[in-house]
Amino acid sequence: MTDNLNLGAKMDIDEAAIDEGLYSRQLYVLGHEAMKRMAVSNVLIVGMQGLGVEIAKNIALAGVKSVTIYDPEPVSIQDLSSQFFLRSEDIGKSRAEATLPRLAELNAYVPVRSLGGRSGQEITTEMIHGFQAVVLCGVPLKKQLEINKWTHQNGVHFIAAETRGLFGSVFNDFGPKFTCVDPTGEQPLTGMIVSVEKDAEGLVTCLDETRHGLEDGDFVTFTEVQGMTELNGCEPRKVTVKGPYTFAIGDTSGLGAYKSGGIFTQVKMPKLIEFKPLEESLKSPEFFITDFAKFDRPATLHAGFQALSQFRTDNQRLPQPRNPEDASAVFALAKKFDADVDEKVVNELAFQSAGDLSPMAAVIGGFVAQEVLKACSAKFHPMVQHMYFDSLESLPSNLPSEQDCQPTGSRYDNQVAVFGKSFQDKIANHRQFLVGSGAIGCEMLKNWSMIGLASGPKGVIHVTDLDTIEKSNLNRQFLFRSKDLGKFKAEVASVAVAEMNPDLKDKISAKQEPVGPTTEGVYDETFFEGIDGVTNALDNVKARLYMDQRCVFYRKPLLESGTLGTKGNVQVVVPNVTESYASSQDPPEKETPSCTIKNFPNAINHTIEWSRTQFDNLFVKPVQAVNAYLSEPNYIENTLKYGGSRKNRQLRLCLSFNDIRQLLFSLPKDAVTSSGQPFWSGPKRAPDPLTFNSSDPVHLQYIISAANLHAYNYGLRGETDEALFRKVADSVIVPEFTPKSGVKIQVSENEPVPQGGDDDALDFTGELPAPSSMAGYRLSPVEFEKDDDTNHHIDFITAASNLRAMNYAITIADRHTTKQIAGKIIPAIATTTSLVTGLVCLELYKIIDEKKKIDDYKNGFINLALPFFGFSEPIAAPKLKYGSVEWTLWDRFEFNNDPTLRDIVSWFHDNHKLDITMVSQGVSMLWSSFIGKKKSEERLPMKFSKLVEHVSKKPIPPHTKQLVVEVMVCDEDGEDVEVPFIAVRI
Repeated sequence: MTDNLNLGAKMDIDEAAIDEGLYSRQLYVLGHEAMKRMAVSNVLIVGMQGLGVEIAKNIALAGVKSVTIYDPEPVSIQDLSSQFFLRSEDIGKSRAEATLPRLAELNAYVPVRSLGGRSGQEITTEMIHGFQAVVLCGVPLKKQLEINKWTHQNGVHFIAAETRGLFGSVFNDFGPKFTCVDPTGEQPLTGMIVSVEKDAEGLVTCLDETRHGLEDGDFVTFTEVQGMTELNGCEPRKVTVKGPYTFAIGDTSGLGAYKSGGIFTQVKMPKLIEFKPLEESLKSPEFFITDFAKFDRPATLHAGFQALSQFRTDNQRLPQPRNPEDASAVFALAKKFDADVDEKVVNELAFQSAGDLSPMAAVIGGFVAQEVLKACSAKFHPMVQHMYFDSLESLPSNLPSEQDCQPTGSRYDNQVAVFGKSFQDKIANHRQFLVGSGAIGCEMLKNWSMIGLASGPKGVIHVTDLDTIEKSNLNRQFLFRSKDLGKFKAEVASVAVAEMNPDLKDKISAKQEPVGPTTEGVYDETFFEGIDGVTNALDNVKARLYMDQRCVFYRKPLLESGTLGTKGNVQVVVPNVTESYASSQDPPEKETPSCTIKNFPNAINHTIEWSRTQFDNLFVKPVQAVNAYLSEPNYIENTLKYGGSRKNRQLRLCLSFNDIRQLLFSLPKDAVTSSGQPFWSGPKRAPDPLTFNSSDPVHLQYIISAANLHAYNYGLRGETDEALFRKVADSVIVPEFTPKSGVKIQVSENEPVPQGGDDDALDFTGELPAPSSMAGYRLSPVEFEKDDDTNHHIDFITAASNLRAMNYAITIADRHTTKQIAGKIIPAIATTTSLVTGLVCLELYKIIDEKKKIDDYKNGFINLALPFFGFSEPIAAPKLKYGSVEWTLWDRFEFNNDPTLRDIVSWFHDNHKLDITMVSQGVSMLWSSFIGKKKSEERLPMKFSKLVEHVSKKPIPPHTKQLVVEVMVCDEDGEDVEVPFIAVRI
């Protein structure tokens, strides 16, 4: 044991290169500097039950220097309720020793060690030397105080956390002077300025295209200011906001007179945070509020958790599930700490304290793991200082009895302690459809396996995902290992969770068919009748909207969630109660005008977007045009007829290197607008041509990557020898540039895109070889793939973008940044995924309980960087009205037995005094009041299924049992009236 006492102190802290292939999505959240600081941090986690292993899993995936665990207590059957790295064959072994090998598999870069120990041996201060962060999970308060006293004095970051049933507690102490280098993690704001006043206030006015977004107390510096050049690269100046486009920076009276130009950039200033030790903080706590609807609850739980720890110490056990005597004893102790505690809440804490729920471990574990990363990296603002969280709303409407909560020697005992055996049976016989098994999907399946979802005789889990496993997935999709690369996600994930809980063997149906209109024969009415709800784990809005539509049609509850870096959200959709996912959407992203991309870039994202387009214009579209010419009869004639000669030009496979020279010929640097103002001002930056230099690595990288991509087009072997490329490139004689007169430049978005240069298109077609002379010959278009570092795709886009940035004096971007923007990569980190999934599962308990009151449910938004938790009731389904009848999006008119169109028209008139003016199904207009007498008389008597086939000229698929029909109707006064859709059963 003595060898293990200072294990942390012996660990080396050599800085290793960061594996961008593995950590790419996380790097976009944390950045290289934060990850380098993490890579020299050794973390100790004490307690390896559900919460401890969740924290350890997330930290190991994140990439710290090492993870050391301590828990010598023997594994019990009850531990399997939430500890996903334990198996039934581990019962009796040390928790840490049984957990270690599976934890160590997560990340080859993070060694996992155990401090050993024997059952009954508590952690001591001698054992925690050499660690940068220590996390205590479920440790009694007396031991927390002892360990924290030492860590506070010795500069070690300390976190204590525990979950008790549907309650959780976290305490942070990062020392008396902790420096947070980036409190928010948001990208620094930047913008163009048009004036700076030379006076005591120093008013800065920004370009009126976009708001500056700054807040009072922010700091900024400047670049490219002309005249008042002292501001360029100045020490950060404190901002006072004066308006959406103006802010003051203080006295500028001693500086030069402002002339023109300039860019402000926000400067992230370090923040010093003073933490109190636990002993002091218990007496004067600072609470982090997780739910503003429960503003008074933290004070009650602060006393309640202290009372619970006191009860545990006094009785050497936790209170028994739903035992009133034990609860009374805990309440009496709590009143000693705070006379105003809420008795009902404290009683529930005592009733549930023996419980250990996987979703709660996910919520608190995801949160704590991010706090550990903050301690190690100084990135993002830590929680100050006590956090209490609960989800009492997840309890069943019919509360379990004391008898119903007694242990039976089952792996679910720790969940039964909270919900009772009757509700556990409901969980076991539930049927869910999981759409997606990526990051959120993996976490969801892990939680479901722990809670025993679908483990009963009637239970089933369907999971679908068409994707295969890639290296970048391994950083946060923790069910996958290196050996699984290339395999289907749904299949691997299903096998992994069935191993975690053998009760799920043969209970999970893994599919590769994606959800969508083309697979409605797979996910048909019979399929939806066989499930109780849908959980989305998707990464795109289109699929989310489709599943939302299907859930509304089949009246199934939907659990929706998503993450973006440290941000996450959860939405609950309940039939006949809430609005649907489609009821409210984010506004569309603002697009950059095409003229800015093509001629007037002023930011690096503009040049990256341009280079991504160049990638397609060089290596994809021309190749597709060649293949079409060789394979499609009359391709040239059809192209000229329907698409002009623009597409034809793609056959040339050429690139003009003289765009900048032509632009400056058409719009010289001294050009003025019609009002006499300099044309090249404000957001329009005058470019400079570049002269090729084979010694410049950016120039050479462009040539190498472009050549290799063209080689791929032609099926040739590539080459990367720089000396060879340099030699060939230097031998090329570039023709002198000859400017063209009359070239139209698109100056603003309102002007049409110039279409010049087509005069010789027809002449050019005569030079083409006949397709018959090249029978069987095809080129290979490049399929853009951002995550393969050997295919030259990102290399080309980076080089092209940076060359263009050099033209316009824009600061160039590295490959990593370019990859994110060009590849539209969504930043992701395991901690957020874990927490959001836990919140979803807390709502799933409510779905299983079939709660009908809207205030039983919680939509949530979290940002772990700040940190911030926000919860609200879901929005109720909006009510509409026709006549005296109220309806919502969940209502519909239902017609059985394939009625005729006349039957439907008559029914509306006779029953609701509404006249149908138009009937449509899908994209087909079936009937309208202005269709003409002959067609009307033909269609009104037709059976509905025949009518649809007649108009659409397509047979109805055999799996279709109902048709969704939209109608337009008007009332007796001729006013249009909105009514629900019609479901016609055929």
